[in-house]
Amino acid sequence: MPGPSLRQLHAHHAIHQGGLSGAVAKTEEVEELLEAKEFEVARQAAEHLIEYWETRIISHADAEEDGFYQEMAGKNPNLQDTVLRLTRDHELLRIIVKDVKALLAEEGLTPEVLHQFHALLVVNAIHSRDEERLLFEEA
Repeated sequence: MPGPSLRQLHAHHAIHQGGLSGAVAKTEEVEELLEAKEFEVARQAAEHLIEYWETRIISHADAEEDGFYQEMAGKNPNLQDTVLRLTRDHELLRIIVKDVKALLAEEGLTPEVLHQFHALLVVNAIHSRDEERLLFEEA
């Protein structure tokens, strides 16, 4: 059963904004450490960033899929396709995080890893904006 904060636009938006701003700050930290040539610390920060994506952003996605989306679609059957698209966005986030973990383990903190961290930010920002618009404002 989804918590009350998932059902209220202002609270849901705050969750999205908090998650995204944390991810942006942590991504910038990795980049700053690289610029300072603190390579080992930067790699550790990248590992923490992956953990952040998993525990903060992906866990929120799991909570949405664990009842909230079905509840919204149950109230408005026209949202079924929207729920499928939003769930696909979550899957893209999961795929990118998995790929970043593998890249980091196999190749270290490469420019490709940084590109993928930025891809996560873009996908997440678009997803959150669309989710809020499609599930709350048009519901």
